[in-house]
Amino acid sequence: MKLPLEESLPYRILALLVLAVFYGIYLIKQWRQKRSGIQTMQIGRGKDTQTHTVETLMGIATVGIIPAQLLSIVLGWSHLPANARFTGFCVGLVGDLIFLISVLCMKDSWRAGIPDRDRTELVTDGIYAYSRNPAFLGFDLQYIGVLLMYCNLLTGMFTVFAIVMLHMQILQEEHYLTTAFGTEYLNYRHRVFRYMGRRKGKKK
Repeated sequence: MKLPLEESLPYRILALLVLAVFYGIYLIKQWRQKRSGIQTMQIGRGKDTQTHTVETLMGIATVGIIPAQLLSIVLGWSHLPANARFTGFCVGLVGDLIFLISVLCMKDSWRAGIPDRDRTELVTDGIYAYSRNPAFLGFDLQYIGVLLMYCNLLTGMFTVFAIVMLHMQILQEEHYLTTAFGTEYLNYRHRVFRYMGRRKGKKK
């Protein structure tokens, strides 16, 4: 008897593929910026106490989730049916794609953490015309996708922790961008939603 497609897919390989593509994009972008003399990683550098704390916790969450995901994949810790796992694979791929488009659109303005010295540009075109935080959205979708493929308590706790800390980081960046770009950012913030969508009639 033939198994349905969702039942027969190699989810261990597919989950590793989602992770490899996502972190490959991240590392290649970081390497390319380093070659251009740009310090991409600016988490916790020269910040006030609150900003430093949030960025440090975000760093712990986004690094700590990787071994949790890998352990779940290697040991096969999955408690959801095949159709949910297939949905997770699709969600993870969408997260990879959104993250790729976002770092390409950001060009050399992309940073991990709030820049303490660099003066970056406010990017509002491309995918940023439809999401103020597409890179964070890509992170969230990748986390949710892997969680659906390998759902267990360990990965679930790290996924919730990481998504919450990324949201806290977004709130800090909004404050920074308001200070740095003033009315230009406030107008952009009014046009485009935090995660996805834009108000009708506001397109340039």
